[in-house]
Amino acid sequence: MASIKEIAKLAGISMGTASFVLNGKGDQMRISKATQEKVLAAAKELGYRPNISARRLRSEGEKVVPVIAILWTLDTRVSLISRFLEGIQGTFAGQGDGFELMVQPYENSKLDKLNSLITGTRFNGAIVANASDEDIAYLENNEINVPIVLYQRKSDKYSTVSVDSYQSGVMVADLFANRGHKTSGIILPNVSSQAVRLRKEGFMDRAHSYGLQVPSNHIVSGSFSEEGGYQCVKELISKGELPSSLFTLSDQMAVGALTALYEEGIRVPQDVEIMGHDNNENTKFTIPSLSTIHLPVEEMAAACVNMLMDLIEQKVKAPVSKLFNSSFVIRQSCGGVCEDN
Repeated sequence: MASIKEIAKLAGISMGTASFVLNGKGDQMRISKATQEKVLAAAKELGYRPNISARRLRSEGEKVVPVIAILWTLDTRVSLISRFLEGIQGTFAGQGDGFELMVQPYENSKLDKLNSLITGTRFNGAIVANASDEDIAYLENNEINVPIVLYQRKSDKYSTVSVDSYQSGVMVADLFANRGHKTSGIILPNVSSQAVRLRKEGFMDRAHSYGLQVPSNHIVSGSFSEEGGYQCVKELISKGELPSSLFTLSDQMAVGALTALYEEGIRVPQDVEIMGHDNNENTKFTIPSLSTIHLPVEEMAAACVNMLMDLIEQKVKAPVSKLFNSSFVIRQSCGGVCEDN
């Protein structure tokens, strides 16, 4: 592995300056942006990897292991991180000497505020989850100094682990059409999300091919939460006649939607069939139980870690990608057995 001395020589600056930059103190020491970029470019060219674990442990005899960061947004999707962490548990045993794990929250659409992505001084690699379109644009237009894996996003520049979100939308439209529905609606979370947009596009394109009507007044959005789904259904009802089927692009919102439908005396699935997305644990306990698209979060999380470790250890070269399949979980709210009394 390259030394700071070698990086300084390649960049044409002093070892002290190189050290300040590589330790994230370039701005503090008033080192110009041009010099900082020169140092980081040299470090990347030489394959430099800071010994972060040793720096943190400060303990003789301990094995030095990579530090992996999970960059997760500070919004309602934080509730999904428990499934992600559960998926990571099983990877510790398969990773030799292991790794350290840190969770780094960030504000949606403000990934550019995380200087550690550029300097590479806090972790050896990162899994970036829930990146907005603005976050993806930032990553695509900048050189990141640590290996990263994007979770549930597409990229030609960075490694990715995802499902075919467009196909998930197609699957739901197929199901509704095959069940004889003529009208449908969509409940969307109002987040900037590549995956959500692709689900909607897949659903709308396939619905159009069937002649399944999805008018604009049947497409509503709200907060990524149970309250958001509840308010979306109230909005739909206020607009007049409901569609006979609803695709709710998150299970959290679907739970709220079911409550609102119940309050209004609208029967599920007899009057309206509803399909969620994610297969969160609570969906099998709703009344009626929620049919949903299973997102294999646990398996995808494990794949993210394994891929990132391979990148850190230079066993593979970015970009690499792994695509998982989504699948139906059919319960009572759509396609399951429910007596029409």
